[in-house]
Amino acid sequence: MSYLGFEGKTYLVMGVANRKSVAHFIAKGIIEEGGRVIFSAQDAERKAAIEKLFPGAEVYVCDVARQEQIEGLAAQVAARHPLIHGLVHSLAFADYSHGVKPFHETPREAFLQAMDISCFSLVAVANAFRKLLDHRAAVVTISISTTSMASENYGYMAPIKAALDSSLSFLAKSFSEFSEVRFNAVAPGLLKTSASAGIPGYVDAYLYAERLTLRQRAVTTEEAARVGMFLLSDASGGINAQKLVVDAGMGVNYFDRDLIQRSLRNLE
Repeated sequence: MSYLGFEGKTYLVMGVANRKSVAHFIAKGIIEEGGRVIFSAQDAERKAAIEKLFPGAEVYVCDVARQEQIEGLAAQVAARHPLIHGLVHSLAFADYSHGVKPFHETPREAFLQAMDISCFSLVAVANAFRKLLDHRAAVVTISISTTSMASENYGYMAPIKAALDSSLSFLAKSFSEFSEVRFNAVAPGLLKTSASAGIPGYVDAYLYAERLTLRQRAVTTEEAARVGMFLLSDASGGINAQKLVVDAGMGVNYFDRDLIQRSLRNLE
């Protein structure tokens, strides 16, 4: 028996985008460790994509921007699974279709839409599933390594991820009144995913971040997923209301000597 303790347990994974996504690797790892995974997808097209990745998988459609679909998902899952041992929330959206704007020019509609899908959906899903979650279930979301570094191309998503991080504490506290359900986040540095590819200027930021890591190699989605699996597992039973940063040391290396010297040479 694995020390992770996934055998014979059931997990809901929300937000598998493709085979390169963190959620995909988490789901794959749970299955390899003997757990059962059920999925939710935003629409029929993404449902079909998940079914190709996981033939025979149980996949439900749920657009988390619609409360009735969240409640419908919980009812559908409850009809077949009386107990859920863990939930993965890998959902985020930001509208970059109009390009990158200075933060103070962020459109209200875009900000509120991103907050609803990327942050509040965790609260709404947790509430809808509260009676289905095992007394000691684990809920894991996907955050980012830092929300205070004002990356211009990432724009308003960093404040939204900060709200997501804060929500972990409040969810953990409110759920503690009737359970020991844990809420945590895996917080990777810059990853090479299809979602990140849609962020203007992301490739340059990714390559720069890679040079900042202590090992000179970027964090991989598999590495982030393994941390997500740990947070879902029995092995992390004492961790609650936290985010675990997975950035290969980038956060301690902003004053790397070689990068400083290259920057100064460019000024000459």
